[in-house]
Amino acid sequence: MARPPVTEEELVDRYGPHLNETPPGGWDAGLEIDREVKTHCCFCGQQCGVILKVHDDEVVGFEPWYDFPFNEGKLCPKGVKRYLQGAHPDRLTEPMERSADGFTHVGWDKALDRVATEIRRIQDAYGPDSFALYGGASLTTEKAYLLGKFARLGIKTANIDYNGRLCMVSAGAAYKGAFGVDRAPNPWSDIPLADSVFVIGANVAECAPITTSYIWRARDNGAKLIVADPRVTPIARTADLFLGLRPGTDSALMGTILHILIERDMVDSEFVAAHTEGFEEAAAAVESYTPAWGADITGVPAARIEEAAEIWGRSDTGMLLHARGIEHQSKGVENVRSCINVALATGKIGRPGAGVCMITGQGNGQGGREHGQKCDQLPGARDLRNPEHRSAVSEVWGCDPDDLPGPGVSAQEIMDKIHEGEIKGLLSICFNPVVSLPDSNHTVEALDNLEFYGVVDFFLSESAHHADIVLPGSLHEEDEGTVTSAEGRVIKINEAVPPPGNARRDWEIVCDLARRLGTGRYFDFESSRDIFEELRRASAGGTADYAGITWERLEAENGIFWPCPTEDHPGTPRFFEDGVFKTESGRAKFAAITFRPPGEEIDDEYPIWLTTGRVISQYLSGTQTRRIGPLTEQYPEPLCEIHPSLAEEHGIAHGDIVRVRSRRGEIELPAKIVTTIRPDTVFIPFHWPGAKAVNQLTHRILDPVSKIPEYKVSVVNIERVAAAPAEPVDIRDVAVSFGETR
Repeated sequence: MARPPVTEEELVDRYGPHLNETPPGGWDAGLEIDREVKTHCCFCGQQCGVILKVHDDEVVGFEPWYDFPFNEGKLCPKGVKRYLQGAHPDRLTEPMERSADGFTHVGWDKALDRVATEIRRIQDAYGPDSFALYGGASLTTEKAYLLGKFARLGIKTANIDYNGRLCMVSAGAAYKGAFGVDRAPNPWSDIPLADSVFVIGANVAECAPITTSYIWRARDNGAKLIVADPRVTPIARTADLFLGLRPGTDSALMGTILHILIERDMVDSEFVAAHTEGFEEAAAAVESYTPAWGADITGVPAARIEEAAEIWGRSDTGMLLHARGIEHQSKGVENVRSCINVALATGKIGRPGAGVCMITGQGNGQGGREHGQKCDQLPGARDLRNPEHRSAVSEVWGCDPDDLPGPGVSAQEIMDKIHEGEIKGLLSICFNPVVSLPDSNHTVEALDNLEFYGVVDFFLSESAHHADIVLPGSLHEEDEGTVTSAEGRVIKINEAVPPPGNARRDWEIVCDLARRLGTGRYFDFESSRDIFEELRRASAGGTADYAGITWERLEAENGIFWPCPTEDHPGTPRFFEDGVFKTESGRAKFAAITFRPPGEEIDDEYPIWLTTGRVISQYLSGTQTRRIGPLTEQYPEPLCEIHPSLAEEHGIAHGDIVRVRSRRGEIELPAKIVTTIRPDTVFIPFHWPGAKAVNQLTHRILDPVSKIPEYKVSVVNIERVAAAPAEPVDIRDVAVSFGETR
């Protein structure tokens, strides 16, 4: 049952009489402000505009940036509090070396010499690919580009990958297969133009909060909202139709919807014939996917699946939005292709208000995967296996194409190869694999098996505790560069303050290492702008073409959508308006998707599904947000969401301590009894380390194409181990109906 709206009087009573007033002195503790710097939030892929306020070379507050077109001054709780991390006492300011007594401070020369010496020693003994490199999808695009070049020409290893492998790669592979390009085809401004909005596997309100405003604008314009998820997420509570599907059954749901579209003559046959290929094979694959079959597989009542197909199929325009819920699976690429099939079948692509879009999760998840940080990629989203692509980039880099190693292995596979003894050394930058990768114990064992492990970061992450050398790098606001947002908009990050103490900018550290390795001729950069200018040349003619983008244009135009091949080109907010796709045939490609079960299924020993995800006040491995007091206070520890009927079956009350066990490990945490989750499923957020890390439970099975682990579908059992503490966490809930949930 929906609650009545909260009145202004109730809000004032709850939060005080100054609810709508700017805090005294602004959001800056009343300090005298030296300068205000327009830049962007350091967290999710929305990259909202924000103005940072600086006092005495320290970020002390913020102001809304109303003129930036994406968020128009709106910020989520993380964006509002992001400025608080810079002066944290945990901030790394000196290089450190592991000793018998822990870590001791060392000078930069000694630290960098040690890293370079270990790289040479390991490669001389075991071969070039025995040393690996990890990057991060929150780095600026300049840094991501630099790391890809550093791996291939600085260290000369094939084995580089990044933590974006754990986020958007399933969507990227699916889009590339269907459309020939890895990018959301539509700008977010198209969402309010849609007659229907279909959100699947995307907890928009908590993971991409400003996107919620775009969906609400569509609702205000009369759009119908469909949400599919195992949980009634906040956005689902406002939906016209909720599909509470069983974890791991997304492609079955979308295949059933495609079956209904075909059976009820809701296919745009003219569009399909003129602009696509493979429809007959895709239709044959779902010929038996009746609503009754779909209900049996997904647990969603047949009538609801039929209603979803009718809403989507009968609307002229529609936007289908998806995120990690369908991508963090061993069949994530298939799930996304099944969504694309539904969009293509109804001609909802290449028009205002019509498209299918991935909601990129990490800060620079889009730009971070375009310019060579992936194990199989070169700048401009080029293919490392393609001789023409290798030649184009080698010409810019001033090397022979044969100097470039071939494709390496993915992030999880690097850990596996450490266990197998093939990789002996690792350098990581802004990647916390101990918390981020599945099967945490496997990851810890791998790091401890390395002959050398170096880390560049701004806090001592849980992974850095296992390092031999830790180098203090730079925060988002301590350097300048570019990132690319979820909608494909390249934007400018401006430096607000210098790195503190003896910390250095990440790109400076990489270039210094290259000089010590004897490959400095490829890394003769004096600034991050120098790196961007080379990136422009290296990307020219590629799919992700930045050649026409300049820092001046980004400042003047509030960002530019790629591809942008020349400086007089306006950029490309929307793809495929001419009906021509980036594939070899110029046609979009349907995929014949047949449902297959997840990597493990429930049984008598492990009868409950586990799914994982984020909460609004935390971000990824929590290295930053767990150090921001107000965010930690909002959600201080992970909770296990359990439906009342499942809790009653196991004698669990709200706040009780429960043990959740999988085939890989176990975790104990408080129970959060809610009606907003399927009765056969539990949910645990993943932002915490150690004994609180849910990734102790998740398994390492990978999507065969994207190599992304199956975070969203594991099987567990649960038991009550202790009574609730005296003051359990306050939980508010809503009553909902899932329909059939067997």
